Amino acid sequence: MPHTTVEYSGTLSEALDRPAFGKALHDALVAVAGGRADGCKTRFVRHDDLHIGDGSPHHAMVHVEISLLAGRTPEVKRELTAAVLAALREHTAPTPQYAVQFSVDLRDLDPEAYARHEEPRTAA
Repeated sequence: MPHTTVEYSGTLSEALDRPAFGKALHDALVAVAGGRADGCKTRFVRHDDLHIGDGSPHHAMVHVEISLLAGRTPEVKRELTAAVLAALREHTAPTPQYAVQFSVDLRDLDPEAYARHEEPRTAA
């Protein structure tokens, strides 16, 4: 069920190993937050038009926004955001030419307002 959006500077497109980070992210969602692996959805969004700090081209960013159904304790949320931040740093190659800002935001989805439907796969 977790929905994740990873926004990143286009200048980091070669440095950020998206498949490896996606796997590490989903593993953390399952292990720490009790998500289901087959329910994890992650979207990567590249941004080429950014203004960070003073606008210098030497700035870059990766921001992860995770949306989960409400109910996790503050401790679980802190553990998950720390694990995601560590995975981000692990799966982003060093880029000494950029000052990179990494961030994670975990949001609760209202279980009364969230709806989901899954179409079963039909064989062709």
